[in-house]
Amino acid sequence: ADSPWSVEDILSEDEEQDRVPLQKLQLLGESEELRSLLLNPHLRQLLLTVDQAADKSSLMKKYMQEPLFVEFADCCLRIVEPPEKENILPE
Repeated sequence: ADSPWSVEDILSEDEEQDRVPLQKLQLLGESEELRSLLLNPHLRQLLLTVDQAADKSSLMKKYMQEPLFVEFADCCLRIVEPPEKENILPE
């Protein structure tokens, strides 16, 4: 009861495959692009609202229609799951 919660406390076995390794999460903190996006007060308010919402799922569906939120989500995904090299068009 005195120990803080762990990821295992909130993830079921089926959800485990969606887990992002800590090393990849740390890359988020090192990204200048992500840092730049987070300077936007509107995005910060959206993230705060999601964090505090009781029904995060429906709010996320709504926010995924917001271009700024989609840009943030895409940036995070590119960091933790970089696109495959063969899928990138040559410049």
